[in-house]
Amino acid sequence: MKNKKQILANRNASELRQDLITGDWVVIATARAKRLDDYKKQREISTTSVEECVFCDPEKSGQEPDVLIYKDHSNRWSLRVFPNKYPAFSKAQSAREWTEGPYFAMNASGYHEIVVTRNHYLDLAQLDPLEVAEVIDAYQDRYLSLMNKKHINYINIFQNHGKEAGASVSHPHSQIIAIPVISPGLKLELNGAQSYWKANKKCVYCIILEWELSHKKRLLFENDSFAVFCPFSSRVAFEVWVVPKKHRPYFERITNEEKIDLGEALGNALRSIHVALDDPAYNYYIHTSPCDGKDYPHYHWHIEILPHTATWAGFELSTGVEISTIRPEDAVEHLKQALYQANSNN
Repeated sequence: MKNKKQILANRNASELRQDLITGDWVVIATARAKRLDDYKKQREISTTSVEECVFCDPEKSGQEPDVLIYKDHSNRWSLRVFPNKYPAFSKAQSAREWTEGPYFAMNASGYHEIVVTRNHYLDLAQLDPLEVAEVIDAYQDRYLSLMNKKHINYINIFQNHGKEAGASVSHPHSQIIAIPVISPGLKLELNGAQSYWKANKKCVYCIILEWELSHKKRLLFENDSFAVFCPFSSRVAFEVWVVPKKHRPYFERITNEEKIDLGEALGNALRSIHVALDDPAYNYYIHTSPCDGKDYPHYHWHIEILPHTATWAGFELSTGVEISTIRPEDAVEHLKQALYQANSNN
């Protein structure tokens, strides 16, 4: 039997972990680990008041008219979606292509929308499950409206929380960008999932889910429809995935019951990060099959949440191999404690 010194030495040994989906390598270097408090980065809080906020009163700030608006029992808006005033992709009649010598390019045509919840101070981590489910419902509504637009082949839904994560407006909001191309990152996942499907006749995400649900080493939360866990090959400290338990290639086909369960699952995931790391900056995004008219039976849509706990440096930038300084098995224990604390206080 190993003695305590041997066990600690093994726990501090760096590991190379391979992502089962993409084949990417991740280094788990626990010898470089920080104390939990050191992960709690102080993010800059905007001093913008409700009166000055461009999202509290979109009409006053010159935003374009809403494309979707939800109202509460008092007939006040609870959620609204409107075109981004400064879009990354702009509406165009055609996806014009051109060349310059050996180079190829096309215009960035598409749609860029903002999803805003009413409360200026509360983000999704602080909302109740039904309020988060309303956000999910808006995502689906706009996805279904945009997916059939001309030249749209992929729809990216994401949220930036905190300055380090790229948020320029402090009011909680998500973004939806419908574009004519499929991102390289998603292509890697699609190709990896397809290769695994061909070789094993099974969905790689379903295999991952089966393992995580049965062994529970990295499982944070589950309900009838979704599992929340820290992935085996976590790219950053405290990375969390939210994955449908049933094989689902297309987010836009989510049912009303699943939206309620997702509101609970996503809310709990974000709440655990919020409490454990003192409200860090983070990004989350939905990865789903493209809407390009092709079939993707091998893919499995999911949400990835990436807290900002470190900065990429020379090794990561030059190799593409990311270094995480905490084992996901240890990270999930901190998140479980935080989630229990948060839910006990409600």
